[in-house]
Amino acid sequence: MQISDDDEIDYSVKPEFYDPHLDDKDELWVQKQRRGCYSDAVLSCPACFTTLCLECQRHEKYVTQYRAVFVSNCKIKNDEMLQVKSLKRKRGKRGTVAGAGDCRRVDESGEALKPVCCAVCSTEVGVIDEEEIYHFFNVLPSEC
Repeated sequence: MQISDDDEIDYSVKPEFYDPHLDDKDELWVQKQRRGCYSDAVLSCPACFTTLCLECQRHEKYVTQYRAVFVSNCKIKNDEMLQVKSLKRKRGKRGTVAGAGDCRRVDESGEALKPVCCAVCSTEVGVIDEEEIYHFFNVLPSEC
């Protein structure tokens, strides 16, 4: 007769890595990092789930986009520049809009943007503008 793994585990002894107060400690750390400021979400990398931003503001029109000034675990691609222009919309024969380009990178002001990647896995998560404001569009938001 073979004994299952569950029969060998003593559940009366709590594991060494268990801490019932860990969530409270984590909440205090986040509050200290935010310095009392409010945030619309905590942003994480969609590929490796690394925390990228604790303090951000959701875009009013595009609810899946966020902007922030203070970030962590982000890497700016300084060797790459995205020159963004306002695009004229043209109607094709079938009534579809042509020339819309990559909407994630469109900024009506025509300013230059630099891509921003996750420092852990190099997934592109957004851009940074000339005023050093991060604009995130490829992130996982979580409730605060």
